[in-house]
Amino acid sequence: MENTVITLKKGEGRTIKSGGMWIYDNEIASVAGDCQPGSIVDVQDFDGYPMGKGFINPHSKIRIRMMTRKKDQEIDSAFLKMRLQDAWDYRKKTVDTSACRIVFGEADWLPGLVIDKFSDVLVVQSLALGIDRLKEEIIAALKGILEADGVQIRGVYERSDAKVRRQEGMELAKGFLGPAFDTKVEIQENGIRYLVDVKEGQKTGFFLDQKYNRKAIRPLCRGAEVLDCFTHTGSFALNAGAAGARKVLGVDASMLAIDQARENAALNGLEETVEFQCADVFELLPELERKGKKYDVVILDPPAFTKSRNSIKNAVKGYREINLRAMKLIKDGGYLATCSCSHFMDCELFAKTIRQAAANAHKRLRQVEYRTQAPDHPILWAAEESYYLKFYIFQVCAEK
Repeated sequence: MENTVITLKKGEGRTIKSGGMWIYDNEIASVAGDCQPGSIVDVQDFDGYPMGKGFINPHSKIRIRMMTRKKDQEIDSAFLKMRLQDAWDYRKKTVDTSACRIVFGEADWLPGLVIDKFSDVLVVQSLALGIDRLKEEIIAALKGILEADGVQIRGVYERSDAKVRRQEGMELAKGFLGPAFDTKVEIQENGIRYLVDVKEGQKTGFFLDQKYNRKAIRPLCRGAEVLDCFTHTGSFALNAGAAGARKVLGVDASMLAIDQARENAALNGLEETVEFQCADVFELLPELERKGKKYDVVILDPPAFTKSRNSIKNAVKGYREINLRAMKLIKDGGYLATCSCSHFMDCELFAKTIRQAAANAHKRLRQVEYRTQAPDHPILWAAEESYYLKFYIFQVCAEK
């Protein structure tokens, strides 16, 4: 049976022509053939020039997610195995693979799919209809690839519970793919032990993208008093404690996260140095300022304040406010680590927002370092959405 053929409008397809993976509903001129949601279609330009193959979803604004630019490539088991082998080989070269993201969607040419490895457990997040239909075949293939390298996977958990699935016309899904297992999984990162709750933790259970940024703050924390805001399960705070900080306070609004952070501190023998408090950071920072508190290092690792272009103004206000408050709590010559994980808060806007906060706080910033996400979350230059994490370290000085 021949594939459905999708023809683009003249002048459209700019994203895929520059190397991206998405075709939007308003870029399509015609659909020739029977078109089943989630099925593979052939894509051609307005003049019949072949553009490759992808999954179609009539329920989504992102109508087609490209799988290959080769018109004769079959999307079969061998193809999926090739993509997965490439993804794993890349991780082995670039990161510590004991806990890492093995598949990062479009940046690994497997659109809509995320697979994280936590020790001997895989956590899968499927966000697109076409790839969702292949997930069991993909997991089986990946297990085989890992096994060939001596890595035995004891369990797989699905965390396809992100609301974005509804935009694809899909139900949210969460649970074991295969036999049940203990969903509290111990990992090690930068020499620190963590218990990752793959069932109840945020997203897939642990934010692997900050792996080397957490390591980067260590030299600043020796002998320091540190405030870690939006600590989640305590990862930055524990890196500060392990680096020899004098005292660390980690703050998060989630009691579940704080309980897990305390558990992680005990796991590393850091409970005497690293304390945790359940509080709203936006309320706590002004309160600490009123009390005259000062810190050597403040870390800001907030959740994404915006997940769309429409709410960007409010997000800018939020980022400006927390950075302003943080700068006021830092001793002269102390350090600020600050980041944004929102794709829509691009690096220029984030830099401008921090600059405004510094001006309002009457502080001068000396940039120590600018970083992005860990290499297991590769940035595909043609896919803007794959570049989302911006991470700065500054020395914060009083106006001289």
